[in-house]
Amino acid sequence: MRPTTLRALKRAAELTRQNRLTEAVLIAEPVILAADSYEGDEILRWLADHVTDFTGETHDSQDDRNGHDHPKEPH
Repeated sequence: MRPTTLRALKRAAELTRQNRLTEAVLIAEPVILAADSYEGDEILRWLADHVTDFTGETHDSQDDRNGHDHPKEPH
């Protein structure tokens, strides 16, 4: 992924966490639309791997990456 694309996505994530969605879209949309198919695939992977960059939430990431939403078993 081009460095300019990554910077735009990171800035869009920051703006989204600040509830500035319109600005986030204005920054991210042009780089997403300009991406070729290879970079588009990289962007999709990056977005999937960095969901919490946009939400600001923290998770037990191992369970989330595996698609499991099970509470931890009590010890």
